[in-house]
Amino acid sequence: MTVDAPAPDHSSDTPAPAARTAHALKRLVIGQALRSEDLGRTLLPKRLALPIFASDPLSSVAYATQEILLVLAVGGTAFLYLAPWVAAAVVLLMAVVVLSYRQVVHAYPSGGGSYEVVRSNLGPNAALVVAASLLVDYVMTVAVSVASGVDNIISALPSLAGHRVSMAVGFVVLLAAVNLRGVRESGRAFAAPTYLFIGGILLMVGTGLFRVAMGHGPVASSAVFGIVPVTGKDSLTGLGLLLLALRAFASGCTALTGVEAISNGVPAFRVPKARNAATTLAVMGTAAVAMFAGITVLALTAKVHITDSACRLSGFPGDCHTAAQPTVIAQLAAAVFGGNHSMLFYGIQTVTALVLILAANTAFNGFPLLASILAEHRYLPHQLHTRGDRLAFSNGILALAVVAAALLWIYDASVTSLIHLYILGVFTSFTLSQFGMVKHWNQVLATQADPRARRSTMRSRAINTVGACVTALVLVIVLITKFTEGAWLAVVAALLLWTTMPGIHRHYDRVAEELAVQDPHADSVRPAQIHGIILVAKVHKPTLRALAYAQAFRTTTLTALTVSVEPDATARLEQQWADFDIDVPLHVLDSPFREVTRPVVGYVREFRRTSPRDAVAVFIPEYVVGHWWEQLLHNQSALWLKSRLLFTPGVMVISVPWQLTSSHHADHPARRAPGTVRRGEPHTLASLATVRERPPSGL
Repeated sequence: MTVDAPAPDHSSDTPAPAARTAHALKRLVIGQALRSEDLGRTLLPKRLALPIFASDPLSSVAYATQEILLVLAVGGTAFLYLAPWVAAAVVLLMAVVVLSYRQVVHAYPSGGGSYEVVRSNLGPNAALVVAASLLVDYVMTVAVSVASGVDNIISALPSLAGHRVSMAVGFVVLLAAVNLRGVRESGRAFAAPTYLFIGGILLMVGTGLFRVAMGHGPVASSAVFGIVPVTGKDSLTGLGLLLLALRAFASGCTALTGVEAISNGVPAFRVPKARNAATTLAVMGTAAVAMFAGITVLALTAKVHITDSACRLSGFPGDCHTAAQPTVIAQLAAAVFGGNHSMLFYGIQTVTALVLILAANTAFNGFPLLASILAEHRYLPHQLHTRGDRLAFSNGILALAVVAAALLWIYDASVTSLIHLYILGVFTSFTLSQFGMVKHWNQVLATQADPRARRSTMRSRAINTVGACVTALVLVIVLITKFTEGAWLAVVAALLLWTTMPGIHRHYDRVAEELAVQDPHADSVRPAQIHGIILVAKVHKPTLRALAYAQAFRTTTLTALTVSVEPDATARLEQQWADFDIDVPLHVLDSPFREVTRPVVGYVREFRRTSPRDAVAVFIPEYVVGHWWEQLLHNQSALWLKSRLLFTPGVMVISVPWQLTSSHHADHPARRAPGTVRRGEPHTLASLATVRERPPSGL
C-alpha cells in the first residue's frame, strides 16, 4: 500500500534570516514546488507549443538572409544575383525537412526525435552521433540566438555596443531562470514576443512589397554604399563560383536550425500528441518560409548592402573600425516605415531582439529533454534525468546555461565568430534520422498487406528518402565550406561527447552487474562478529554520546581508540577516562610522526586481516555547525578518516553528530533532505569536523 508522505512539521525550526531570504528569492524566481502528479497540468496546447519549440527556426529568418548576403558580398555587388536562387534552395530544403519530421512525429510519438529514430533503426553508435551533434548544436543555438538578439538591440541603440558580452550573458541567465519555472510557464512568457515578431515581420514584408507594386519601393540606407570586393568578378568562375554559391547556401541553412525540436518534445503536447505536434510543425514551416522568402525579396529590392566589415563599404560614414552596421532587418524596417526613428522601426527591432533571444528557449527545452533521455539510457549522469521543483529538468537547464554563457564570453558574443560553429550538428541529425526513417518504412512495408496502407507507407518512405539525400548533400556542403572557418571546434566537441557517452554507459553497466543479486543467501551472509571502535579525542559530551550509541549496538567487542600525538595530552585523556569510570577499554596508538589517519586505518585493517569473516563498525563523533565559516575553525580529520576507511571492505563508518548551538538556527532541515539533493537543488553538507579542540589531542 502506498500513502502520501505527511507534510513535514517545521514549527520548531527557526531558519536564519539569510536562509529565509535565500528561500524567498528562490521561490520568487522559480515559483512554488509542484507535486509529481501535477506533471499532466504542464502539457502544452498548440498555441503555447509553437513559441516554445519553434521560436528558434522562426527567429532564424532574422539573420538567415543576412548570412547569405554576407557570403555573396565577397565579390562586391557582382554576385548578389545568386541570392534569389540560394534562397529558393533553402526554402525547398525547409519544406522537405518539415515534411520529413512530420513523418517522424507520427512514427515515434513517444519523443526523442532524431535520437530515438536512429537508435531504433540504425543502432546505438549512430544514435550517439546524433545525440552528441544535437547537444553541441543546442549549445550553439543559445549562443548564436542571444548574440544575434544583442546585435539587433545595438542596431537600435549603438551606445550599448560596449556592453555586448554582459548583456548576452545576462540574457542567458534570465532565460535559464524562466525555464526553471517549468515548460508551461516559459511558454506563457515567450508566446507574446513570438507572435508579435511573426506579425511584425509579415506586416513589414507586406507593406514593403505593396510599395514595390505601387512603384515607389523602399530603399535601404546602405544602398548608396558600394562594396569593395575581396576578389574580382572575373576571378570567380566555374568551380569557384559554384563553391561560393554553396557556401552562401550553407550559411542560409541556419534558417533550419531547431526544426527537430518539436519531434523531440512530442510528449509535452496535449493529446492527441502526435497530431498536435505535426500541426505545429506545419504552422512553423509555413510561417518560416513566408518570412524568410519575404525578407530576402525585400532585401534585394531595397538594395541592402552588408559586409563582414564596415570598412568594405565605400562611402561609409564615421569610423568603420568601431561603428556597427545595422542588421538587414533594421535596414528594412527603417526603409519601409520611414526612418530609424519611427515607432514601427523601434517596434520591429524590439520584437526581433526579443524573439532572437527567446529563440534560445528552443534549446532550453530540447537540450534538457534529450539529456534526460540519454541519462535514462545511461549515457549521461543520472542527475540529468531528475526533475526539479517545477517538474523541469533543472540540471540540464543549468548545464546548458553555463556552457552557452562561457562560449559568449570567449567569443565576445560575436555572431560572425559563433555562426561558423553552428548548424553542423543539426544537419548530422537530419541526415541520420531520415535514413533511419527509410529503414523504418522498409520494415513496415515488409509486414503490410493492405494496398491502401502500403501506398501511404511508400509515400512516406519517398518523402524521407528525398529528405535523407538532400540533407546529406547539405551536410557535406556545410562540412566543406565551414570546417576551416571554425566548424572543426564543433566537430571536436561532438567527437568528445561521442567517445565519453559509451564510457559512462559501460561504467553504469559494470556497476549494475556488480550490484545485481546472484545468490540471495550467499550475498546476504551475516558477519561472524562485529567489532566496535569509537574514535576519541577527549572526554566531552560528543564522546559520551558516541559511547552510548555504540553500546546500544551490542557489538561483540567495543574499544575506544585514540592516537597519541603528544604524550601529556594522552596522559590527561587516560586520567579522565579513569576518573569517569568508563567501562569501555581505551586503546592508545603511538604516532611519533604526528599522523592521525594512517595509525587508525592500520589498526582497523588489522582486524580485517586477522578475522576476515568479521565486520568492523567505526563510530566517529562529529560537530555539526550552522555556518560555513565555522567549518574552517575545526579540523577535518574525520573527512580524511572516512575517505580512507570507506575503501576498506568489511568496515562500516558511523557518524554520531553533536549539533552545536549555531546549527539550531541554520537552514531549514527539509532543504537539506536527501530528496532535495536528489532533485538537484543547491545544498550545504553538514560539517564533518573532528571532535578535537586542539591539535595535540589526536582526532
